[in-house]
Amino acid sequence: MDMNYEGLIELVGKQGWFEFSTLAQLTDERRASLQVQLHRWCRAGKLRRLRRGMYAFPESFRRKPLVPLELANRLYAPSYLSLHWALGFYGMIPEYVVQYTSITRRKPAVFENDLGAFVYRNIKAEAFFGYRSTEVAGVGVQMAEPEKALLDLWHIEKGEWDLARMEAMRFQAFDLVDPDRLTDYANRFHSSRLKQATSVWMKMCSQQDEGVDL
Repeated sequence: MDMNYEGLIELVGKQGWFEFSTLAQLTDERRASLQVQLHRWCRAGKLRRLRRGMYAFPESFRRKPLVPLELANRLYAPSYLSLHWALGFYGMIPEYVVQYTSITRRKPAVFENDLGAFVYRNIKAEAFFGYRSTEVAGVGVQMAEPEKALLDLWHIEKGEWDLARMEAMRFQAFDLVDPDRLTDYANRFHSSRLKQATSVWMKMCSQQDEGVDL
């Protein structure tokens, strides 16, 4: 007998979202039948598809709120929020960033659903560091430290990060960046390009301290 919607809510309704693999382990349903039923509920508006194999209940049936930042970590794990979104969160760039930008060791990916656009950029395993759990909207979110968010940006966005390019970003909140930590993290990339970008950043910070109009 196919699972009914009330049964689904009973099994996974307390979660903000659920994965097909988890649901399949909790029920005796045949996987093919279960996939068909989930597809029907999505078409009927009783489920929201977050990505392939990952679902959430619509707000009217949801017992736990969906927090997009928490979802960003879970949608494509392991990952942590970084790049433009993290820099915007810290107030280091003036723009409001709509996309949830993250770093992952996996191949790059983009997911779009009812909660927004989630962009994942790849980085080598040895550079997957410099993030911490930060409480946002009442949940713990894995997010790059300010120094790592900068380095991730300089690494991902190709080309030379000279003074003109740095100035074009309109960076601010310089005091959030620890120069020693930035230098240490840059060295761990073993990249002459990032070491040069770090030197340019230090020069820009020095000019800020001296009151030079950039």
